[in-house]
Amino acid sequence: MNNFKYFYILVLSLMFCCFSIHKSNAQSAWTKKKGELFSQISYTTIPNYSEIFNENEFFTSRSITDNTIQLYGEYGLNDNLTLLVNVPFKSIKTGDVIENSTLPLSIVEATETRIGNIQVGLKQNIYKGKFVLSGQLNVEANTSTSNLASGIRTGYNAWTFTPTLNIGKGYSNYYFQGFIGADIRTNSYSSNFRIGGEFGLTSIKKTTLAVFVDVVESFNNGDVVLPITSLETALYINNQEYGSFGLKGLYNFTDNFGVSAGFGGAFFANNVAKQAALSVGLFYKI
Repeated sequence: MNNFKYFYILVLSLMFCCFSIHKSNAQSAWTKKKGELFSQISYTTIPNYSEIFNENEFFTSRSITDNTIQLYGEYGLNDNLTLLVNVPFKSIKTGDVIENSTLPLSIVEATETRIGNIQVGLKQNIYKGKFVLSGQLNVEANTSTSNLASGIRTGYNAWTFTPTLNIGKGYSNYYFQGFIGADIRTNSYSSNFRIGGEFGLTSIKKTTLAVFVDVVESFNNGDVVLPITSLETALYINNQEYGSFGLKGLYNFTDNFGVSAGFGGAFFANNVAKQAALSVGLFYKI
């Protein structure tokens, strides 16, 4: 068991060294205890979409499928400081021509499988008492790629710095947590304001069920110029905004191993796909 634990720690350390520093998992307020590890591999899909949220909603000229395999880990450097690493692998396809498209056919059929924006973060506990308060800083590297002809982008062509303040309170059968912060982007992208919250039930044997809300509002302070093909696919473009909601659940097969699943939609959005996201994952913790 100890060898397995040290292997996971080594993987996290190598990620940190190789990449110098998404949206990742929920902004939890709690830090890990020293030596504790949570790791997860997940698959998320936004399948076969063509409609884009916009003030003038439109249909793309081809259907688009956006798949992500994500490696995520948290490790307690000490009882109050946690290291976070998130590595997304993207597989995006522009496929069949859309008959009722509001745009001329301007993107080619293609599939791109590349790495996305790699993210590393630190979460520091500030207060433990009647509630938990922590500060977090995530740094998202400019490690994505793009294809001009298809409009496919696997991430933002920018570095992103995300400071947040996280708050949480746990009870015997349920918990609350929330966060407030910002995404600060380089390369003339707009930055944005973020706020969200989560309520979870832990009273069901081996199962945690939660509902969440996440809101992103652009400051509209960037003037990056992107190709028309990128604007059509709405993949990691400027001034993306949304108010999302969803359900997620965790089931523990053992104390250390389990499965996760989630669903997410939006009650408002701008410059993002008008399609729900579905995800499943496996997690291991020590």
